Amino acid sequence: MKEIVDAIGMSRSITRIAHEILEKNKGTDNLVLIGIKTRGEHLAKRLAEKINMFENVQVPTAALDINFWRDDEKKTIGEIPSLGIDLKGKIVILVDDVLYSGRTIRAAMDGIMYYGRPEEIHLAVLVDRGHRELPIRADYVGKNLPTSKKEIVSVKMVETDEIDSICIES
Repeated sequence: MKEIVDAIGMSRSITRIAHEILEKNKGTDNLVLIGIKTRGEHLAKRLAEKINMFENVQVPTAALDINFWRDDEKKTIGEIPSLGIDLKGKIVILVDDVLYSGRTIRAAMDGIMYYGRPEEIHLAVLVDRGHRELPIRADYVGKNLPTSKKEIVSVKMVETDEIDSICIES
């Protein structure tokens, strides 16, 4: 396993993404951060903290479980939980750790549309590793990391793994 980004580099990337979100959207009006469970949820919270540091505004955040909208697993699922945020007319920043085939993001967008019709959906990812199967691209990227399909990109976060790092496994 080779570490590509350490904790300091990850913090810098998150700070840069937060600034880019603010610049592109000219502030925080109507912004909502929705993180894809599990690490996307933690990234969304960290982005919200950075934005609060810069703008002194609490941007609403929520966590999205995409299992209800996946196309690769057919399973019986119970009731869909509430997102807790009204998305109508909002600019949703969808947040995930790694962008790969695009299928997770497609499922997440289906989920977002289930909860309401936002004005826009933007995508923020910590790592874009390529190999898209769907025409999806990130608006905000922490690190572009060209990989082979055989390699595994592993994002670790303090909240779940007790360390912040991005590694590649062959």
